[in-house]
Amino acid sequence: MILNYDVLVIGGGHAGCEAACAAANMGAKTCLVTMDMNKIAQMSCNPAVGGIAKGQIVREIDALGGQMGLVTDATAIQFRMLNRSKGPAMWSPRAQCDRGKFIWEWRRRLDETPNLDIWQDQAEELLVENPANDSQGTVKGMPQGTVKGVRTIWGVELRAKAVIITAGTFLNGLMHIGRKMVAGGRIAEPAVAHLTESITRHGIRSERMKTGTPVRIDKRSVHFEDLEIQEGEHDFHQFSYMGGHRPLPQLTCWTCNTNSKVHETLRSGLKDSPLYNGQIQSIGPRYCPSIETKLVTFPDREQHPLFLEPEGTDTNELYLNGFSSSLPMEVQIAALKHIPAFRDLKVYRPGYAIEYDFFDPTQLKHSLESKVISGLFMAGQVNGTTGYEEAGGQGTVAGINAALYAGSEGCVGNATYRTFELHRDEAYIGVLIDDLVTKGVDEPYRMFTSRAEYRILLRQDDADARLTEKGYELGIVKRDRYDYWMEKKKHIEEIENFCKTFPIKPKIINGALEALGSTPLVYGCKLEDLVARPELNFENLQEIIPELKEILNRPSNRKEEIAEAAEVHIKYKGYIERERLVADKMHRLEDIRIKGHFNYDELQSLSTEARQKLKAIDPVTLAQASRIPGVSPSDINVLLVLMGR
Repeated sequence: MILNYDVLVIGGGHAGCEAACAAANMGAKTCLVTMDMNKIAQMSCNPAVGGIAKGQIVREIDALGGQMGLVTDATAIQFRMLNRSKGPAMWSPRAQCDRGKFIWEWRRRLDETPNLDIWQDQAEELLVENPANDSQGTVKGMPQGTVKGVRTIWGVELRAKAVIITAGTFLNGLMHIGRKMVAGGRIAEPAVAHLTESITRHGIRSERMKTGTPVRIDKRSVHFEDLEIQEGEHDFHQFSYMGGHRPLPQLTCWTCNTNSKVHETLRSGLKDSPLYNGQIQSIGPRYCPSIETKLVTFPDREQHPLFLEPEGTDTNELYLNGFSSSLPMEVQIAALKHIPAFRDLKVYRPGYAIEYDFFDPTQLKHSLESKVISGLFMAGQVNGTTGYEEAGGQGTVAGINAALYAGSEGCVGNATYRTFELHRDEAYIGVLIDDLVTKGVDEPYRMFTSRAEYRILLRQDDADARLTEKGYELGIVKRDRYDYWMEKKKHIEEIENFCKTFPIKPKIINGALEALGSTPLVYGCKLEDLVARPELNFENLQEIIPELKEILNRPSNRKEEIAEAAEVHIKYKGYIERERLVADKMHRLEDIRIKGHFNYDELQSLSTEARQKLKAIDPVTLAQASRIPGVSPSDINVLLVLMGR
């Protein structure tokens, strides 16, 4: 049987779901291929969305018309805004979700998306037209074939103009618990054999990575009186700029610590640990290490924090964050029983590690299209990343670009796109993709605020200001979302203009300022000067300035969100403008295209490492070249001089 589509998405995880929705919402006839329709967007590890920098990515996906923020809000059972003690550039939303309801909310959204079919099957072979005669990769930067589709294990041929690979950890997946190894992409689910080989035969390089997950605990066996409660927050914040506000019951989480007896028991099992007996050779995530790695890396630490998190409103299953492990199951359980709250512990299953194939992301363009095979896109863990949010962000960009590729050219309103790319000053998704395709990965890539040099511009409160109009021009953002943003934008500008022009007289305001612990005025000023003071904010100022209260209450909905966006912009105006200037200067290097201008082997004035890296990655612009590890500022100066010639 042969089925024909514009865009084919292989894998129904977080990257695949966002990619499929993005392509279909842009009008491409799309098919999502998944092995199990009942595990769409399964939260394979932590039942949570967001976190440091990750929360910003989810808001960016939402601002671009994606689904992750809406699904998260609909299924959230606890919400927190992290890093509140720091500036707003660091604020990051995070939500615990009901794992089962998360799947079915995603399934509902996929089922209701026009132009989108779902096919339950397993891809086995990538079909390529005009493949190269050898496996040496590109010749002079030219693709070695054009994607045609895939063939499944049931012999179905799915043909498409563009194919997106989002197979997660399933490509030749191998699970480890102690010395026991079982092939699989996720516990109780089969691995995908042969698909990697059908891709690499065309010259695309693959490597291996490792990740892991913790034990799942039976709530009925836990002594909660020995745990510390961690409550959520109940204010106006949420992930999506649209949709409802957390309809599910809000639950608590709990915290505790390991102890010396736990560590002693864990150490007794290290000889059988796949990480330390040579069984696992691939590299795991540095920033989410297993509990055994923590013991080896920090031998003097007497305790490590653990976070017990609910998996849903209607289940006894709990997730033990901080206890990822692949030690023998009897060692994991025996160690945990030394924690008072777990003295009568019962588990649903132990933690395990998994090794899987990924593809070197430096073989991709910034559109996430392969440099080797035209029309082939990749997103998610197959690009060496870790995390639902990083996967969803890549899936959104890959879906947009696959739809543009399949339709040749996208044109909505006054904007015309051949490809859609995000710069580092436009989105964390832009930072993520630029890091992947210019630097590559030697461990699972996880986003942090520290990776973004323009993080004051990339706040969680202004993702819609940065991206919604772009999404509307592409056609992925629909009219209701665009109109909502334009209304919100109008109210923000009204508040900012009011604060910029409203006069403040010392004799009227000084008494109230002193009561708020703020220095009295000597001369009159504008209201924005008071808002800029760290001890003052809209909340306390509106109680003493009735005109401010009136304008803050003017929006008909989401008035707190609008007020926060305006206040952040006023308070940090100087920092924002300064960073914007720096970003604009870097854009000048982005405008200098160097791809195809040099034979790097002949440039003896460059360092040897720079020649090797520039030849391997073949950056499009001088700015991209400047971000490649091993390419020094002096190497960039050499290229600038040569470009001048």
